[in-house]
Amino acid sequence: MTAEDEVVQLASDLIRIDTTNTGDPATGKGERAAAEYVAAKLDEVGLTPTLLESEPGRANVITRIEGADRSRPGLLIHGHLDVVPAEPAEWTVHPFSGEVKDGYVWGRGAVDMKDMDAMTLALIREWMQTGQKPPRDIVLAFVADEEHGGRKGARWLVDNHPDLFEGCSEAISEVGGFSLTVRDDLRLYLIQTAEKGLGWMKLVAKGRPGHGSMVHRDNAVTALCEAVARLGKYEFPIVMTKTLREFLDAIAEAFDVELDPDDLDATIAKLGSLAAIVGATLRNTANPTGVTAGYKTNVIPSTATATVDGRFLPGQEEEFERQLDEILGPDVEREWIVNDQALETSFDGPLVEAMVAALRDEDEFARPIPYMMSGGTDAKSFDRLGIRGFGFSPLLLPPDLDFAALFHGIDERVPVDGLKFGVRVLDRFLRGC
Repeated sequence: MTAEDEVVQLASDLIRIDTTNTGDPATGKGERAAAEYVAAKLDEVGLTPTLLESEPGRANVITRIEGADRSRPGLLIHGHLDVVPAEPAEWTVHPFSGEVKDGYVWGRGAVDMKDMDAMTLALIREWMQTGQKPPRDIVLAFVADEEHGGRKGARWLVDNHPDLFEGCSEAISEVGGFSLTVRDDLRLYLIQTAEKGLGWMKLVAKGRPGHGSMVHRDNAVTALCEAVARLGKYEFPIVMTKTLREFLDAIAEAFDVELDPDDLDATIAKLGSLAAIVGATLRNTANPTGVTAGYKTNVIPSTATATVDGRFLPGQEEEFERQLDEILGPDVEREWIVNDQALETSFDGPLVEAMVAALRDEDEFARPIPYMMSGGTDAKSFDRLGIRGFGFSPLLLPPDLDFAALFHGIDERVPVDGLKFGVRVLDRFLRGC
């Protein structure tokens, strides 16, 4: 069976394994089952996968494929097996059905990122069965816990088993290489060369407890809500990173618009459904996501807490902290839940040339360009080993598909034709890299 024939089945099978990661080990599930599935598929074609648990149920699978020239640095292909939660009542199909319908594979993880897991697995299985050898060593890593910062997955592997990645100098993974149709004879393919830093935080306000019926000036709930409201309404200033500049120049040329430095949001708006993802890379962001306080209506609590999803641009970590302290003021304490670096690399070199060539060979109207991802990936962990990371999970998308809304969204799905296109591009890329 060819990779194109098998990729849809593999994607459906992976989606059917519920690997929900809530961040709470008591409610997580399925990562071990998914890792065992992947390990079995690799074992079937003669590879020797290693399955490692960071803790019970949090499983990771790693294997190395020997390349033709072992003197060259290796390439890492990493993908996570966990997914964010999904509420079945909100979906058109069950989120863990893996149903193939209307030309799509449906389900949680279809684009984040069991599609890339399936494309990689399908291609490597075909190569092993046909005797195709990569030009250099390839290390495959299918990991747990990416959706909660990777501490039980990629980061744990880097900290405890760095030898598994010895010799790897570059890596590819999720959220890059997908198409954006400008017109019939031009499709931009966004390759991720940068990603924002991760700053999840908890805010704590303290006050004097008391009876809810009394006049009370030192109220922790009031102090917290005022600070959270200031933060939620604040618009951070635009910062022009190198990646953003290259991306905006390409967008302005493709859409034939003049780049107005005083109104970059207008240029980004030309991207339609992708505007939300790309717009978030103009500036640091901090979105309140939860507030907790009190235990009884007539009792004023002594503390109130909030959670905030913060993201900062490359080179902006210290400035981001300064901005937060200024906005929140002295009455709210801030502590990190997860604090991880931003990444940025250049859009050049032989690996990038191989990506560009593979895309253009499959789509004559392809124009690959660099972009920054507003979220984060396990590339942050592998960067600690000096591995240069790119987002390259190639997909040819229908022009009218709201791709950005599918990430962590309702009715997540990936086009069947897109998966097959991705397999072909990865095949060309890995043969030429």
